Amino acid sequence: MHSAIELERLILKHKALYYQGRPEISDHEYDKLEDDLRAIDPTHPVLNLIGSMPKTNEKVAHDTKMLSLGKTYDIKELLSWKQDHSIVSAFKIDGVSCSLVYDKGVLVLAKTRGDGEFGEDITNKIRWVQSIPKKIKIKERCEVRGELFCREANFFQLSEDMVALGLEKPNSQRNIVAGIISRKDRNELALSIDFQAFDLLEEKITLKTEWEKINFLRKLGFETPDCEIHKDEKTISAVLDSAKDFIAEGDYLIDGVVFTFNEISLHQELGSTAHHPRYRMAFKFAGEAKVTKINSIEWSVSRNGTLTPVAEVEPVELSGAMISRVTLHNYGMVKQHNLKSGDQIEIVRSGEVIPKFLRVIESSAGEFQIPSRGCAECKSDLEVKDIRLVCINTICPAREREAILNFIQKMGIDDLSSKRLEELMRQGLVKTIPDLYRIQAEELLKIDKVKEKLAQKLIDNIEKSRSAKLATFLGALGLTGGAFNKCEKIVAAGYDTLDKIFALTVETLSTVEGFAERSASEILNSLQEKRPMIEELVAMGFVFEERKIVETPIKGKKICITGALSEKRTVIEQRIRNFGGIIVGSVSKNTDFLLSNEGDSGSSKSKKAQELGIPILNEQEFKSLLE
Repeated sequence: MHSAIELERLILKHKALYYQGRPEISDHEYDKLEDDLRAIDPTHPVLNLIGSMPKTNEKVAHDTKMLSLGKTYDIKELLSWKQDHSIVSAFKIDGVSCSLVYDKGVLVLAKTRGDGEFGEDITNKIRWVQSIPKKIKIKERCEVRGELFCREANFFQLSEDMVALGLEKPNSQRNIVAGIISRKDRNELALSIDFQAFDLLEEKITLKTEWEKINFLRKLGFETPDCEIHKDEKTISAVLDSAKDFIAEGDYLIDGVVFTFNEISLHQELGSTAHHPRYRMAFKFAGEAKVTKINSIEWSVSRNGTLTPVAEVEPVELSGAMISRVTLHNYGMVKQHNLKSGDQIEIVRSGEVIPKFLRVIESSAGEFQIPSRGCAECKSDLEVKDIRLVCINTICPAREREAILNFIQKMGIDDLSSKRLEELMRQGLVKTIPDLYRIQAEELLKIDKVKEKLAQKLIDNIEKSRSAKLATFLGALGLTGGAFNKCEKIVAAGYDTLDKIFALTVETLSTVEGFAERSASEILNSLQEKRPMIEELVAMGFVFEERKIVETPIKGKKICITGALSEKRTVIEQRIRNFGGIIVGSVSKNTDFLLSNEGDSGSSKSKKAQELGIPILNEQEFKSLLE
């Protein structure tokens, strides 16, 4: 056990290295140093240090201190903090915090977090960041806070550009942001940096909830995280699972999920410690890292044709599991780090997340190789698209197999295993998803170990799947960004037929909880690509279980809620859904009415409703309407 003096020295050392973009230990290891010091001396000053001191003399004071976040690795501790309150989740981006100051609608100042009280002026650098609006429609002086980060595709291109300029080659997406921001030249490199906003500081703008704030930032032109509102453990667990998937497959780095109390009045009531706000909590995944050796690299074909590199490594135990296979992410990662057999690499496994490559410890001789004979499955040519290696054959058996297998699993077609599917495909009986519904029982007898009884059972299971919940069907299609919980939110928002879903626009879908403009665009584009197959399945007799909703005065009506209510928000929202109403997060010309006990108060939603002539009902009027 280290002494307090030793822990202080280690914390200061590793905090400085982290903010220089050169971390030597994992976040979990660093957090343990702080926990150990807190156990010895709970009031030690080093525990309240925030961020890093600016590297130049261009220090700028923060009007309101930029604090760090309280954190937990335990869902029980998170639920204890939550109590009965509604909370909003957003992925925690692993980037560089940034504050933007606007005056009379114009960006006048940008600064880093620094030590929390003073940050470094990076205005000239930030003017190159394309995702940051240079003008917004707010006349009052205000501050927008968020995170600077680098997407995967931009990282690999930017890395090549920096090497071509004679600059040092960066070794990670996070480090490249810290490096570019701290440079005294080459401001134009910031073109490849992105920004997501998550907070707005302005007293005259009356916002009642965190959800309103995120939507308000979107309307101002900022990219924001995909957010969801949570009332119970089930949806919290679901978003943590989504975060694990994003850590493994997402196009930028996250290291957890940030939860915030939805009611802003609670923010003011709870306040902050010297270190972090009491109304926000970061959930992080405890991770363990070890060094191993790459024995070989295999390239598997996904359902969208992308070849995913997986390293067969010397077995090593991580987080209680013996690991022998590690994802190398994509072609860009293999090329960037010149990965090949014999390399000594560091790998990490956070919680139940798929083990992944972290960095090269010692590189072996030679250069990285891509499959020389083309696609391992169909031998077709391969094409490099940004950071991905793609099989150009749109009917590649591997692509189709993965897509069909995903459909089988998500639709719950029992007894149709991957091996049986492979046999059906080898015999030419199945090439696409609709082919499943053309199979005859006698054809199944050609499969090894399938007798008449099992053949009929398989046919019955396939036929049974023609009737399904619409959200289940959509989630089985393999839509980009179309995980089941996302599809469920679309249907629950009242878009409960295919006709309604195909009529959705990006603007409309962005008002549904859990969707921002980018994610709404992704899933709608994917839907249109798969529309011919969807229509073919419908023509083959697919029917979807309808939500049982009787005729009511609010059936199909879009309802926005704001302010305090006599009952829990969750109870009222469920009542609205039970009566066929649609919950929306913001007021627009398509909103049918605003539910509020505050009448024509000065809240942004009330003002917007009045401007658009949208009726404002209080709870008693709402209950009378239902009666």
